[in-house]
Amino acid sequence: MVTVLDTIANAPRLRHPEKAHKPDQEVLRKPDWIRVKAPVSKGYAETREIVKSHKLVTVCEEAGCPNIGECWEKKHATFMIMGEICTRACAFCNVATGIPTALDPDEPARVAHAVKQMGLSHVVITSVDRDDLADGGAQHFADVIRAIRAATPSTTIEILTPDFLRKDGALEIVVAAKPDVFNHNLETVPSNYLKVRPGARYFHSIRLLQRVKELDPSIFTKSGIMVGLGEERNEILQLMDDLRTANVDFMTIGQYLQPSKKHHPVIRFVTPEEFKSFETIGRTKGFLLVASSPLTRSSHHAGDDFARLRAAREVQLQKSV
Repeated sequence: MVTVLDTIANAPRLRHPEKAHKPDQEVLRKPDWIRVKAPVSKGYAETREIVKSHKLVTVCEEAGCPNIGECWEKKHATFMIMGEICTRACAFCNVATGIPTALDPDEPARVAHAVKQMGLSHVVITSVDRDDLADGGAQHFADVIRAIRAATPSTTIEILTPDFLRKDGALEIVVAAKPDVFNHNLETVPSNYLKVRPGARYFHSIRLLQRVKELDPSIFTKSGIMVGLGEERNEILQLMDDLRTANVDFMTIGQYLQPSKKHHPVIRFVTPEEFKSFETIGRTKGFLLVASSPLTRSSHHAGDDFARLRAAREVQLQKSV
């Protein structure tokens, strides 16, 4: 039987999915509200040096995040563990696809040292998908969490994980390490999964988030989507309901930006007014927090958002007394 890993093993390393769109496909012009300044600050350079000196990978660079200048100027970075090669080939993502390297046992300590050197009060840890590993990298996530706790006990930790599809017991390993926030992104509405996120399963991701709450209700749960991929408004509202059914606390919504002509095209640029309406609707549906704007990304302003999450939970608890 040919497996996903067999297919990956016979494929070259790619900077884009095999399911490429035509190179001559028209690329929509970015509106003014999506434009950002190039990173040139002293703080940006200092953050870059810390990342490089610790031989670490960041999703800020690998995914071409538009907020890298703003975040790195403030010495905020999202560390991407377990290498820079992913076993999935999502049509929206700029991370390389191919055969991953072996896990680095020293990486947790290096991440923890970088977090301490940068003086981070809140840190976000994400990873590539590692379908090649028996536990999908769950133990490595747990090792990183515990290393940060040992180095800087006051730092709050947010993780953005893969879906651990067909990895029995993996989620339990990560939850036992007690991150403060467990984030797993749905990325898009279910009707887009076959063309945008073909290696994933929508309802598995919903169940993953629900299971986190069942295992440890004290952990905040979070998920995010991109818009502009051809989804309908009513599909977004249904997705919100699905997340609330899973007791997800926090939702992020941001504009999809096409990394290259070979990736899924931007079908349209959603206006700031529409993003604001999604935020309002999400709050009425019961999320503790909704971040919705063209430049919203999973880890953008994560530290400030965590403080807002805690405050919102306190208000909720007081109302329930």
